[in-house]
Amino acid sequence: MARKLALRDALREAMTEEMRRDENVFLMGEEVAQYNGAYKVSKGMLDEFGAKRVIDTPIAELGFAGIGVGAAMNGLRPIVEFMTWNFAILAFDQIVNNAAKTLSQSAGQYNCPIVFRGPSGSAGQLAQQHSQTFESWMANTPGLKVISCIDPADAKGLLKSAIRDNDPVCIMESEMLYGYEGEVPEGEYLVPIGKAAIRKEGTDVTLIAYNKMVLVAMEAAKELEKEGISAEVIDLRTIRPLDRKTIVESVKKTNRCVVIDEAWPFAGVSSEIAYEIQKSAFDYLDAPVIRVNSADTSLGYAPTLVEEFLPNPTKIIRAVKEVSYVK
Repeated sequence: MARKLALRDALREAMTEEMRRDENVFLMGEEVAQYNGAYKVSKGMLDEFGAKRVIDTPIAELGFAGIGVGAAMNGLRPIVEFMTWNFAILAFDQIVNNAAKTLSQSAGQYNCPIVFRGPSGSAGQLAQQHSQTFESWMANTPGLKVISCIDPADAKGLLKSAIRDNDPVCIMESEMLYGYEGEVPEGEYLVPIGKAAIRKEGTDVTLIAYNKMVLVAMEAAKELEKEGISAEVIDLRTIRPLDRKTIVESVKKTNRCVVIDEAWPFAGVSSEIAYEIQKSAFDYLDAPVIRVNSADTSLGYAPTLVEEFLPNPTKIIRAVKEVSYVK
């Protein structure tokens, strides 16, 4: 049976179920306990599990990420919440140099089953230092798995899979969409890491997106439908490992592709997807792949600048018409 839950509630349900199932799972981060989480994702968890398993940390990302990595190497399964991935920059040494390399540096003697999670990307008028998108940063590191999903059911299933995974997993959420609702199955529900979802079937063009850009792509697809253009929308869900098969099969069907990526255009997820398409589906393309990214600059504070900076349905529709040779 499924019921409608907000994203924050689906994430909480995943963590709660896994902590009930496995006593080695615990949550740590800034304000996750007594304050119920900065975004109320961990609301009520302190009352159920106590202060030894829901742990408030000092404002010291490098320190508590390191504690999490050490705990994971010694048989526990930490969930480390960052108030935002912008603050996780301070912990990149632990994530990139320790968590990601534990298995290889120990010649296979130690795993590092840890989950790093929190919001990534823009969240309204938060300006330059609090609006960055980190999927490509993390996915560039061998040894890390990267999930970026805002569908509540998938978020629950993927988080549960991540907690059970023996490798370090980075989960990117959306600060703006913690209240976004969807149907979520009750009880045991797992979504495999590394498998994309087709949110809308189509025949004329493939739209590829992840995180909140999926909603923007869906909005563009609805408008395109009114003009007789059938767009297929793919939600990547997992950035690394990337579901190359679903991407290529869709492009072979539609012969055109637009990739929507909230990150900056240089060396990003959209670049990797464009490369994969030209490598594996070149003979099926009727037009070059076009990317719709955020502007190649830091994000300003003014709402007019935010609107101009981010991908939007108008930009996507313009790109679709370009690959369709429609004016």
